Amino acid sequence: MIDAKRRTLLKGSLTAGSVGAAVGAGLLSPQLVLADWNATAFQAKDMSTALSDLMGSDTAETSDQIKIKAPDIAENGAVVPVTVETDLPGVTAITIIAAGNQTPLVASFDLGESAVPFVSTRIKMAKTADVVAVVKADDKLYQNTKSVKVTIGGCGG
Repeated sequence: MIDAKRRTLLKGSLTAGSVGAAVGAGLLSPQLVLADWNATAFQAKDMSTALSDLMGSDTAETSDQIKIKAPDIAENGAVVPVTVETDLPGVTAITIIAAGNQTPLVASFDLGESAVPFVSTRIKMAKTADVVAVVKADDKLYQNTKSVKVTIGGCGG
């Protein structure tokens, strides 16, 4: 038992030391590790502005090929599980919007060429509203919605 803890400590120390050496040598820069942040889109107060800032357009065609899995009734708006998947070909991005939030853009995922168009996360919802999934595929936007009833507010409620 003691050997297992010792090995874990040694592995962790070795990893931390290696990362520290890489940062110190300039091989690993924190700016390269952090995700790209579109502050304007995430601070937008309405869905249309958020989509325009993030994807260049706010016009999305409704598609039943986008499947949103979320509870019909969320007992706690602070942790609402949401899964989005699609069968659309050529998907490059999946965006999740909580229409009732003060800042509706909740999450946006850029996908690589060989990535499976599937994301799963937990979001905050301020009140009962639609969860909107917007998928960018072949430079076109598609969307689908699912209504979620929130019984306890999550964004300050």
